[in-house]
This record gives sequence, structure tokens and C-alpha cells, in this order.
Amino acid sequence: MNTTTKLYAAPALALLLAACSGSTQPVPPRTPAKVTAKAPAPIPPASPADPAQTVKVVSESPQDPHSYARPQEATVDHLKLDLSVDFQARRLTGRASLRVKNRLGVDHLILDTRGLDVQRVTLDDGKAEAKWTLGTADKFLGQALDVQIAPGTAWVNVDYSTRPEAAALQWLTPAQAGSPSPLLFTQSEAILARTWVPCQDSPGVRMTYEATIRTPPSLMAVMSAENPTKKSADGIYRFRMPNAIPSYLLALAVGDLEFRPLGTNSGVYALPSVVERAAWELADTPKMIAAAEALYGPYKWGRYDILILPASYPYGGMENPRLTFATPTILAGDRSLVSLVAHELAHSWSGNLVTNATWNDFWLNEGFTTYFEGRIMEAVYGRPYFDMLAVLGRQDLAEAFQELGSTSPDTQLYLNLAGRDPDEGTGDVAYEKGALFLRTLEASVGREKFDRFLRTYFDTFAFQSMDSARFVQYLKQNLLGGDEAQAKNLQIDAWVYSPGLPTNAIEPHSEAFVPVDQAVKSFAGGAPASQISTTGWTTHHWLHFLETLPTPLDRAKMADLDATFHFSDSGNSEILSAWLMKVVQGKYEPAYPALERFLTTVGRRKYLKPIYTELAKTPEGAEMGLRIYEKARPGYHSVSQVTVDQILGWRG
Repeated sequence: MNTTTKLYAAPALALLLAACSGSTQPVPPRTPAKVTAKAPAPIPPASPADPAQTVKVVSESPQDPHSYARPQEATVDHLKLDLSVDFQARRLTGRASLRVKNRLGVDHLILDTRGLDVQRVTLDDGKAEAKWTLGTADKFLGQALDVQIAPGTAWVNVDYSTRPEAAALQWLTPAQAGSPSPLLFTQSEAILARTWVPCQDSPGVRMTYEATIRTPPSLMAVMSAENPTKKSADGIYRFRMPNAIPSYLLALAVGDLEFRPLGTNSGVYALPSVVERAAWELADTPKMIAAAEALYGPYKWGRYDILILPASYPYGGMENPRLTFATPTILAGDRSLVSLVAHELAHSWSGNLVTNATWNDFWLNEGFTTYFEGRIMEAVYGRPYFDMLAVLGRQDLAEAFQELGSTSPDTQLYLNLAGRDPDEGTGDVAYEKGALFLRTLEASVGREKFDRFLRTYFDTFAFQSMDSARFVQYLKQNLLGGDEAQAKNLQIDAWVYSPGLPTNAIEPHSEAFVPVDQAVKSFAGGAPASQISTTGWTTHHWLHFLETLPTPLDRAKMADLDATFHFSDSGNSEILSAWLMKVVQGKYEPAYPALERFLTTVGRRKYLKPIYTELAKTPEGAEMGLRIYEKARPGYHSVSQVTVDQILGWRG
């Protein structure tokens, strides 16, 4: 996910109880083990991994509390999908064939499912019927699919279909897609892959995959794999992902898409009405790829393409390998919001290449990626740009600590999410505290040494998983040379395992924000908005200005700001959402039409959550929020629906 999004939470939907004609007695759900940091396994020598890779499928990490799978016994190392896309029924139907590596010669393969209608399970060539059972449904985890196998079983084939309400899938009508044709996209992170593919749905399990997707001939299918650039005449598309990935990076989109190249190994997909604008906005993508490779080594995924989805997409971006999914709200018309691309690109190293072993270790993905994003943006756009991002991120972290409480266990980097929705651990703490930790280390040991450390880290553990305990040990050995006194001085363990912010955290500063702070002081002191000099201000200047204004502002000051700067009519979604928060806090009624227009046309959860939360704080605000939400809800993805349902107490 991207740093401008940070709060993406994919919540559980209603309990999905699968009644299955092929099942026998239900399998009691395996209670996920409580995960705590354990003594780590020895760290291998720091030698670069072969990009062609011999896959280490399972890390030596604690059991994933968010998966029924038992990969230490029998693991899936390759997936073969054959699915038909039915827009009328809103279902994917077909077969998932899973290649089994039976590590201990066991007689069961355990898969994760949630709300799948399983019709039949066969073994190997598809002729031998398998005995299988579905366990009792859990709110977050779904159901265990327990398949009886023999020690020599090579393949398990599951014939199934998804349900219209599958949480990973959003089926858009032509009107909702903004297209003459319907559109479908998936969102698998964190544990939603199991709602459209039976799999071992844990970030600690990696598999290669291939797929055949059958669509209406007028549409194009794309996946997190090797992709076409033109439509197939028969609507049949074949995909291959030769690098092993965790299940949360499985991705599919189907719609009236067109492709435009951005460079020799990058391009953009979008609806015909959007694709040219997107290609212009994202023109610097090749520069970002070059900057990332110069920092931390070759890009190992072949191509880096971007898919711009409709406005209902609930996140800023999703780092699906070879094909980042992105929100259209980054198309500001001035290339001011492209740090999202840098973030998703950075995931090609931190996350996709070296992956958090469980969702308790999520910061190993997002903290590293936020740090790496800043380095890419600095290389392409200069140090002042990086400094502004760092200050804005530090402000976001302060707000997260204020919301959670600085002593909350959820302000730790390493979390214990057993028994909880894993998406509860995916807020600003993982992103911004994680990045601040790495910036603090860089400041202590020097950038040159820290860059060598990160490059070696990515090379050593490429296509593997990493947990917090093993990373801390690797850090102490390979960055600090085993110097425990230095580790204690840098408060390494406190950063990872303790709440709040250690005392050695560096404080970012931006010279570019000094005149902004002066403008805020002047305006708050009574100067009219027309006297504020905003020449050369970028999106980040405006965000800092709006974030640091006193709250709430009186009606006269709100009117003065809007008349001078036309915030309510801004085409920049970041600026508009920040302004609308001020509108709600100040009860500035003249901007309510803009508020309603925004909430009914944009489904990005980053914007929806804080605005609806603020509305819900007063009876009149809650009433307005419910009225707007009733109209807007059908166009939101399930991720956003469930979040706003909880905020407003929506009952339908």
C-alpha cells in the first residue's frame, strides 16, 4: 500500500456460512496459536540470492495466526487457475489446481476459504475424487478446507465458484465504472484472497501461478503476472507469474482497458477515457525505476505497469507484482501526487521481494517501503521534496498516537493480532514509525553504510519471508557488528517491541514549510487570506497549511479561505479532503454541497474514514452522514462499506 493511503483496512464482512453438498462432518476450526516473538533461527550469511530463485516457501517464523493452513506439513508451491467471469451473476466459476509439496508425508492438505461454493475436489489428473470437509466458519478467517491426500499426491483440484458478495471482488456496473462496459477488480490483502481462490492464505507461503481467464470478448483481463497489451478476440487470456509470491498479491481486473507505454519496461492501463491523462501524469515512472535500482539493486519482476481503476477503488494503491493497482485520485493534473507510484514501486523490494512472515510483522513491509519511497522521491525530485514528505508523515504519526494512545500496544511495530482482523495493524504506525526507525538508524550509522546494509538485506532474503525477531537479529549482526552497547544506545528493541516513540527518534524538518508556518500564524492572527503569498506552493505546502490551521475556524475565516483559494472546487483530492475535514469541524454549511459531492463520487477509504468519523461526533453531523452514505454506499467497495458501517452504525 502507499504512504499517502496508509489506512487501508480490509475488514471482514458478514459471516459467510458455506453449506457444501460434498462435505461430510465439519472440521473444527484450528485455533490460531498466540504468536509471540521467539528466539530467531540463525541468519544465513549475507550472499546475494539468485534472481531466478530456488524458492524458500516457508520461513522459519511463528505460525501465522490468520491462516488455517499448515505449510510446515504440506504446502502449495504452484497454483493453476481456470476461471470464467460472469458479470450478470457476479461470480467467478472454474477450477483452482494446487501443486502440493508434502513436506512430512501427511494425509491432509489444509486450505483457507471464505464464502466459496465448493462443488468438487479431485486429485492429480482430476479423475480421482477426494474426500473433503469444510470447517466451522470464523468471522475473520472463514473456513478451513481439509482435503484428504496421499503422501504421493501431486495436485489438488478444487471446482468452485465465488459468491456475489465475495469481499475481495468489486463488480461495477457501467455507470459505476464510468464506462460503457462493466468492470471487475480484486483486492486480496490482507486475508481476502481466500474469498476468491482456495489457497494457503498466509504471507509466509509463496507460490508461482498461471491462469486462464475467460471474459466477454469486448473486455480485457489483466493480472499480477505477465500481461497482454491488446484485447483477445475470443476473450480468453492466459497468464504466468514465474516468481513465487504470497497469496495476498494475487490480483485480477477485467474491463474495457487500454494500454499506453511509459518506457521500455513500464506502462499504464486504464479506461479509454482516462488512459491518455494517466500516461501523462505517470510519465516519470521510468525515472523512479532507475532511481530505485540505483539504490537497492536490479528490479527482479520484469515489467512494472500500473492500472488506474475507477473512483470506487478503496485504497491509494496496491503493489500487485508487475501491475500496481492505483486510485484515479492521484491524477491531479500536475504530477504532484505521484509519490504513490514511488511507494508501490518500492514494494517490489520491500514486501514483494522480502515479505512479512505474518501480519504481526506488517511494518517490515510498510515501514521499509515508506522509507524507500522517500529515497526515490529525493533522487528524482530533490531533498526539499523528501523533507516535506517526512514532516507530513511525522504529523500523521502524531495523530495516530493521539488516536490510539501513546502507551497502546498497537503503537508497537511488532504486533500481536491473534484473534483480531489483521487489518487492525495496518495504520500509520506501521508506515511512519517504521520509516522513522530506519531514518534514525541511517542518521546514526551514515547513509552510505545503511544503504549497503539494505542492499545486502534485499539480496540475501529475496523471495523469502522475514519476521521481526529474525530481522532484529540480522540488523544487530550485520549493521551494528554485534555491538550490543550500540544496539542498546539506539534502542533497537524499544523501537520494535515497545509502544510509543523512543527518545532517540529524529525530528524531520522542512525549510520549505517555514513560510507556510508564517502564513498560518499571520492568518490566525487576523490577516486576510488575500495577503498570504502562495507563489510556488505545491500540494504538500497546501496540506501543511490546512493541517496546521487552528481547529475549528470560524465561519468568516472559512469563507475568506474558500473565496480566495477555491478549496471547495479543488480538483486535487488530497487538498479537497483536507479542506472538507475543516468544513465538517467548522460546520461550514456553504461547503456542504462539495462535501456531499465528494463523498458520493470517491470511494477511497483514506478520505472516507476521517470525514465520516468527524461527522459522527455530533447528532446533526451523524444525521447528514447517514443521509449521504445511503446514496453513496452502493458505489463503495466492501472494504470501505464495512468501515463506514461501523462508524455510522449502519444497519441498512
